[in-house]
Amino acid sequence: MNGSCPRCGQGRLFSGLLTVRATCDVCGLDLREHDSGDGPASLVIFVLGAIVVGLAFWVEFRFEPPLWVHVVIWPLVTFPLAILLMRPMKAALVALQFAHRRREMGL
Repeated sequence: MNGSCPRCGQGRLFSGLLTVRATCDVCGLDLREHDSGDGPASLVIFVLGAIVVGLAFWVEFRFEPPLWVHVVIWPLVTFPLAILLMRPMKAALVALQFAHRRREMGL
């Protein structure tokens, strides 16, 4: 989950912000087969959505700010947190796929 290759733990998993490399630079593992798909995005949407909505309700009922405050605050909170959560979630799902496929293949 730290963004390293699931097999060797040395090579980098990502070539960009959220783009998984084609192969590991260190051990040569083909990472194209380990696609996390929409799983990390779905999990981040559900978890972060619940947190942000809960915080928005708390701010509304505690401080009663004008509507424009909500319009300014919540995108500034949501977008960076979504990006910060996506990388570890994507790395975790790639690592889980590698672990389960390795067992299926008998490696």
